Amino acid sequence: MGRSYQLGLFIRGDVDVKDLHQAERFKPSATRRDFLGLAAAWSAVLAFMMAMLGAFRLPMPSVFPESDSKVKLGHPNRFEIGTSTYYPKHQLWLFRDEQGFYAISSICTHLGCVAERKENGKFDCPCHGSKFSVEGEIEGGPAPKGLLWLDLSVSPEGVLVADTLSDVNVGTRLTA
Repeated sequence: MGRSYQLGLFIRGDVDVKDLHQAERFKPSATRRDFLGLAAAWSAVLAFMMAMLGAFRLPMPSVFPESDSKVKLGHPNRFEIGTSTYYPKHQLWLFRDEQGFYAISSICTHLGCVAERKENGKFDCPCHGSKFSVEGEIEGGPAPKGLLWLDLSVSPEGVLVADTLSDVNVGTRLTA
């Protein structure tokens, strides 16, 4: 007759017992350990991809140079002696003292973050902790050099103009 008795089961004669062990119902179900292993593997892949995105962004500066580097700041008589004026759009400070005008860029020379001027007149970079003196000279941190002093001139209309791409020696002042 076409049936045989093996392992306590009646099976048709054309079914092999070895095939039964490969049947879907005899495969073990997924365990919590399997799930946690997959979750850990995908978390590692996701963390690696996010790190790569950050690494690709790192070489790009936070501040890009403008196409027109000359910035009009205003008439010289508008600024009193002993004053400082911040121009956030151009990331520069304009100072006037007894010797004349000077402008200091607030862009940190380390990675291009914008340094903040504190109450005491010194500059601090919030990104990596570089510290600069009142005149922008390096006092500490990873920045390779001090803040740049920008070239100042007076336009034919009599307006102060700062060139954000042209730096001058520390201490250079414009008398106007």
